[in-house]
Parts: sequence; structure tokens; C-alpha cells
Amino acid sequence: MSAVVVISDLVVSYRMADADVFALDGVDFTITQGERVGIVGESGSGKSTLGMAIGRLLAPNARFMRGDIRLGGQSILSCSATELRQVRRDRLGFVYQNPMSALDPTMRVGRQVALALRGVPSAAAIQALLSRVGLPEPARAAASFPHELSGGMAQRVVIALAIARDPVVLVADEPTASLDASIQGVILDLLASLRDSTGASLVILSHDLRMVAKRCERLVVMYGGRIVESGPSQQVFHEPRHPYTRALIKAAAGNEGPDDRLEPIPGVPPVLHGESRNCAYVDRCEFAQALCHQKRPEVQVVDGRAITCHFALSGLVRSTPAQVTPP
Repeated sequence: MSAVVVISDLVVSYRMADADVFALDGVDFTITQGERVGIVGESGSGKSTLGMAIGRLLAPNARFMRGDIRLGGQSILSCSATELRQVRRDRLGFVYQNPMSALDPTMRVGRQVALALRGVPSAAAIQALLSRVGLPEPARAAASFPHELSGGMAQRVVIALAIARDPVVLVADEPTASLDASIQGVILDLLASLRDSTGASLVILSHDLRMVAKRCERLVVMYGGRIVESGPSQQVFHEPRHPYTRALIKAAAGNEGPDDRLEPIPGVPPVLHGESRNCAYVDRCEFAQALCHQKRPEVQVVDGRAITCHFALSGLVRSTPAQVTPP
């Protein structure tokens, strides 16, 4: 499949009051046409910055220090303001964490959908789009204000807005974070099914590795602003080759037995004030050795997976596999 997004050596920092904080530390990432890819990691891993950078939707204090983002061969970082608006409108779709903050509270849903569609859409076209995202009473939803909808219904409206112009890439940033557990899987299933009907590439950013692995073909694990493991979802989930992936799986709810407890990852993610000179995970890693403190690990390809670890080829992590149940 052809690549629709190519990110090369991307470094992004945020200017803070006392010092810059680096959120992306040299990321190379490609999204192919029509694929479903999940990007997972703890808060502060860089996943949301990576996803939002695709549309240059970062906070005003963000700075692109190095690298490039190309969508269909066009550099997003070199776009003028007019070109960028057109790219966001016609080629990208975004689904955000909180649907209520993503919708205009003063405008009826139907009006917001009409603005997202091309031309002057009819009531039937508006309702067809709302029906497409699973709203059972599209006419009623169209006539409602956002506060009159449940969280799940509001998120469906946000998804409708995101796919209104048939984007080539749909980015969902923690799309179930503000929803009840009972509706989270339904929304993720909806996003996965829309990939099949629209042909758009789907990128889901989440801390829930299990839910994402079930619905995406490729899993990308981030830590300290870098991609530490990337590969087919089931292989990454069941046979993690990076120590952080292994620890993340062991800490995830759903792996524990009746008398077991979750195994939290000790310590906290690093706050980077520059590009890391060693392994960013070294202070939390149960397999850390002297080399990890001294040298920045390079990406190694093992069994079709990209792994950023000095010992990816040694089988060190593989020799002590995490015990997991299927996603």
C-alpha cells in the first residue's frame, strides 16, 4: 500500500516558563493508505503531540525543531495558512477527547453538520451523515443542541463532522476518554468500521493498549517522545520485544487472574529538556545495563518489527514474556 503520511526525524518542543520541554525526540513514522494504526503510551509519551502534529494542531507554544511531515507528498510544515486550512478541511479529520468541547454549544447539531459538508446540503443529506455514524434518530439529533445529547451521541456527531468530507486520514485522540465504559468499545468499533466504508487511514491515540490492539492492524508504542516498538498488533501485544511494551501490557487491566494484582510500572515518565542522549526508559527498566545509561539506542528491525532498544536482537525481553490474555 502507498504511504499517505510520512513523518521524518520529527522533533517538537513546548516553550515553558522556565525551560523547553521536548515532546517528540526524533520520530520517523509512516501511515499507509487505508490502514488502522494504534499509537499507545502513558501520558507524556508524545502520542497526542504526534497525532495532532499531522494537522499542525499543536498549542501555540509548540515549536517544530527539526524534521518534516508530508501528506500525499505535500509538506504540512511548509504550508501557508490558506493551504493548511484547505488540507485540514478536505484531507484530514480529527476526533477529540471531549465531544462537548469540540462542538459549538450555541449551534444546533444540524447546522454544524451542514457547515462541515460541501455546498448547501439538504436536510436529508445531513440526516444521512448522522445516520451513518449510528445515531438512531438523526432528525431529532440534527434539531438538538449539543447539551441535549448524551456523551456517546455527542461523540458520534463529532465523528460525523470528521468524516463529512471523506478525509484520507482520520485521527482520533483518546476518543473514548470522556465516555462511560459501556460505550467505549462501541465508539471504537464505529471508528474501525468507518475505515472500511471510507477507505481513510485511521489513527487511534490511546493509553488503552488492549482496546486498540483489538481494533488496529498495527500497534505503535511510544515512550519519552520516541517510538520504542512498532509492528503487527497481535505480535506486539502477545510477544512484546521492548521492555516498556512488556511493562505496559503487564500493567494493563484485563491481564490479571482472580487472585492477581496489576503490576504498575515503577517511577514516572521523563521530562525531557533536550534530545535524549541515552535510553529514556533506563531508570524504569528491569533489564537496564550500563550501555543503556551511556548511549542512545537506535531502531533495529526484528521479525518485521521496529524496536528501539540496544538489546532487541538479544532475546532478553523475549526470554521472560509477559503473560497476557487475548485482547
